[in-house]
Amino acid sequence: MTGLVISHWMSRRFTVEFMGAWEYMYNSSFNVTEFSNIKNEAGSNGYVLSGKQWISKTNAIGIISKAGRYGGTYAHKDIAFEFASWISPEFKLYIIKEFQRLKDQEEKRQKLGWSAKRMLTKMNYRIHTDAIKKHIVPELISKKQATFIYANEADMLNVALFGLTAKEWENRNKNKKGNIRDYADVRQLVCLANLESLNAEFIRQDLSQTKRLQQLNEIAVVQMTSLLGNKNIKKLKKPNN
Repeated sequence: MTGLVISHWMSRRFTVEFMGAWEYMYNSSFNVTEFSNIKNEAGSNGYVLSGKQWISKTNAIGIISKAGRYGGTYAHKDIAFEFASWISPEFKLYIIKEFQRLKDQEEKRQKLGWSAKRMLTKMNYRIHTDAIKKHIVPELISKKQATFIYANEADMLNVALFGLTAKEWENRNKNKKGNIRDYADVRQLVCLANLESLNAEFIRQDLSQTKRLQQLNEIAVVQMTSLLGNKNIKKLKKPNN
C-alpha cells in the first residue's frame, strides 16, 4: 500500500519537477535528458513512476529504493518533507510556521547585533564629545554655539568615513528618514566607533582638524578594507529599514 502511495505521489508533474530541481542542485551525474522525458509524461492519465524507475533512468541520488525483507523507499529529508507535506496539510502548515519562527529569530539576532554596534558608536561618541568640550570648545559661549563645533567635528568623521557631510547626504536622500549614520552597515559602524576614539586622542594631542581629517580618512580606508574581508563581521547584517 505504501509503495502505491509513493508511486502516485512521484507520478505527479510537480513532484517530478521538485525532485529534478533537487537533483540539479546536488547531483552532478543527474541524467537531464531522461529527466526531461519523464517530466513530459508526468501527470498524464495512466502514467506511473516508481522509485526504482526514477533512480535507474536519471541516476538520482535523492531517493534510495531497496528490495527484500528490510527494504523500502528512503529519501533525503528535503524530499521526505515534500512527500509528508503532500500527505498531510497539517505537516505542511507546521513546516511553514516553523520556518517563519526561525526567520523571526534570525531577524531578532541581526537586530540585536546591529543595535549593539550602534550603541557602541553612541558610547564612543560621548568620549569624542568630551574631548571636544575639553580641548576645542572655548569657555563662556552659548550652547547653540557649542553645538556648531560638535556638529563640525561629527561631520569631519562623516567625511573621513562616508566621503560627505550630513547635509550633503540629506540633500541626496530627501526621501529617507534619519541621518547618514542610521543607514550605515555594521562594518561602517565598527569603523566609526574606532574613528571617534582616535579623533578624541588626536584632539588631546592638539592636532589641527585638517591633519586629523587626513589621518582619519587614511585609517578608515585601511580599516574598511580589513573589515570587508572579516568573516565574523559578515555574519552581522544591518536589518532592513
